[in-house]
Amino acid sequence: MIYLDRIATYDQDGPNINSIAEINPDALFIAESLDVERKEQGPRGPLHGIPVVLKDNIDTGDKMHTTAGSLALKDHVAKNDSFVAEKLHEAGAVILGKANLTEWANFMTEGMPNGYSSRAGQVLNPYGPGEIDTGGSSAGPGAAVAANFATVSIGTETSGSILSPSSQHSLVGIKPTVGTVSRSGIIPISHTQDTAGPMAKTVADAVHVFSSYYG
Repeated sequence: MIYLDRIATYDQDGPNINSIAEINPDALFIAESLDVERKEQGPRGPLHGIPVVLKDNIDTGDKMHTTAGSLALKDHVAKNDSFVAEKLHEAGAVILGKANLTEWANFMTEGMPNGYSSRAGQVLNPYGPGEIDTGGSSAGPGAAVAANFATVSIGTETSGSILSPSSQHSLVGIKPTVGTVSRSGIIPISHTQDTAGPMAKTVADAVHVFSSYYG
């Protein structure tokens, strides 16, 4: 609830960081059920009940859309989880929502503004809205964690799209070696370069997330 209140106050209002493209309508129900499970059976692991946001090019087999930030896919709902989302669910994470990104992961045109999509508009860097750049295409995942809208996030990288926004938002980003993590259910730029990785405020948090789906 705290994260949802912050999103309403600072992401969709106030400075309008605009990092969240869509909230999971079942997030509170999922969180409550995981709290009951923790009480009755103990935690599944370090991600049990932890809110995570996913870049909006990563499929989730739920009520949320996967659009890569494009109006062309505004009505697209995936039938199944991506590999990454499936592993996060198994680890007990709460997928809180989808994060805005540079449309099609910044493969539209020369001079494309970092963090802009036709679906959700322009992401702002919470450390300097309108003044400090958001980095690569995982701008929404970076801004969301920096502004405390979620504990951790998942971005994707072809060339700098995890590492650059992590740097711009004072985060720890892990770009896995291509092929160590399945890219099933991710809208890519390049099948030979793209990879999904965590973005977090600490090394420990990033490693916990990466460990949940590594291999």
